[in-house]
Amino acid sequence: MLNPNHVLVTLFLLAMPTAVSADSFADKFTSGTPYFFSDFNPEQQPWEPGPHLNIEEVFKNYQYYKIVFDQDGTGITVNQYIHGIKNESRKYLILPNNSLQKK
Repeated sequence: MLNPNHVLVTLFLLAMPTAVSADSFADKFTSGTPYFFSDFNPEQQPWEPGPHLNIEEVFKNYQYYKIVFDQDGTGITVNQYIHGIKNESRKYLILPNNSLQKK
């Protein structure tokens, strides 16, 4: 027979990586606020946005990315800019292992 305490501990341990990964972006970035980056690689696993640029650095670059974290913290919107003009926009889900899945 299964011990209920062991089942609870197992479920808690399985849920922990999800909670930790979600908190890591919530600690670094404010949802709804645009952040600017010189590059973006959605294939990177686990995905890390890297250091964001300040507004002066953004306009020095030929190409840059504006990333906005969703209000619920489970997704991002990525806008690519070339010469200050929006080239494309994509939405991604942030998976529990911090990899990205295109919506």
